[in-house]
Amino acid sequence: MTARAEETGGEPVKVRKRGLTVETVFHEFGPAAERPLRLAAATAVVANPYAGRYVEDLTPFMAALRPLGSELAGELVDALGGTGRVEAYGKAAIVGVNGELEHGAVWHEAGGWGMRAVLGEPKAIVPSAKAVAATGYRLMVPLHYVHAAYVRSHYNVMEVGVQDAPRPNEILFGLVMADGGRVHSRLGGLAKEAVSVHDGQR
Repeated sequence: MTARAEETGGEPVKVRKRGLTVETVFHEFGPAAERPLRLAAATAVVANPYAGRYVEDLTPFMAALRPLGSELAGELVDALGGTGRVEAYGKAAIVGVNGELEHGAVWHEAGGWGMRAVLGEPKAIVPSAKAVAATGYRLMVPLHYVHAAYVRSHYNVMEVGVQDAPRPNEILFGLVMADGGRVHSRLGGLAKEAVSVHDGQR
């Protein structure tokens, strides 16, 4: 029994379960941060409509996933206290073993578009990680600053995974956001306050 099925002109999106995880980092063995760092991951476990077969055109499924990307992104923004609080982002896909890596790559557009739309179209590329793996696999998702990818203080990671997913014919899609950089970042580089080029990099 699927939790949800919707169709937006392409392959149906059948969601078995959703998840939301929020981590609060107070310190990393140094002094407690004035404002703790919060990281949040929203996940959805979805039936893979292409499992066990090769299909040339994956774009209908990619388009159908856009509403899910928007929902997960909105959930993360709410969890972190609003769009003005979000400073870093990333995305992930774990494809069950009856699928292929390209089935996870559809999330580049659908998940990335969802986050950009809800955050007011920030220019930095959305970093990502993806894998084909067995049930219970966990993936480290990279994050960086939403407005300029070269802001070193915001290079971070968050683990994403669900104990019973993805099953062989499923895909786990995830989005991650954070409300700041690493709590003890002290390695120099471009500071977020010094971003001036506004090209998504510097």
